[in-house]
Amino acid sequence: MEKTKILIIEDEEAIADLLAYGLSREGFETRTASDGAGGLQQLEEFRPDVLLLDWMLPDQSGLDICKQVTARYNLPILMITARSDITDKILGLEFGADDYITKPFDLREVVARVRTMLRRIAQLQQHQADTTAEVIRFRDIVIHPEERYVAKAEVPVELTPKEFDLLMALYRSKGKIFSRAELLDVVWGYDFPGDMRTVDTHIQRLRKKLDAADWIITVFGVGYKFEKRVE
Repeated sequence: MEKTKILIIEDEEAIADLLAYGLSREGFETRTASDGAGGLQQLEEFRPDVLLLDWMLPDQSGLDICKQVTARYNLPILMITARSDITDKILGLEFGADDYITKPFDLREVVARVRTMLRRIAQLQQHQADTTAEVIRFRDIVIHPEERYVAKAEVPVELTPKEFDLLMALYRSKGKIFSRAELLDVVWGYDFPGDMRTVDTHIQRLRKKLDAADWIITVFGVGYKFEKRVE
């Protein structure tokens, strides 16, 4: 059985070594990179299953790396940050991170968060395999769930992994009103104890990319729903 592979992009050698050692003891295969350029090269060569990404890197921002990774890979990202401001944490989530942890951290918490992300992804993949064998079509939208492919008027639409998961969560429960907290739990895998703007941002992007303002509906004071009667 192949080990789950984790790439650690962290410029503080002591922290990178601690993470690599601790995760290896838990049965993961790890590699480290000390800057963004090296990390992107390792992504191509190592093909990790999970990315642990430091916010502050010597050559470029971890947010820039996060944006590049989510545009090219369906890869869970745990941001490692010394920033405790809630706005910074929300920003990381909006750029595509799945979770974050603040320095100084307990290694046991890192392991727990990695396992939670992997478990959530396995559940989503199993659900998709069980329920999405057929191609989904409505209006001028076509979705191939197994390929995570979306097209509008026969033109491919590039969605980030979280945008796609959000779309599918809403579609599969057409007519159900989700609160922002519920969407964070369903799509991101945890209740986020702060501002819910990351959900609003992803909804806005979905609406813009799919011209979906009339079928991804805001329920004022509550949250969002997918219009039940979509032709």
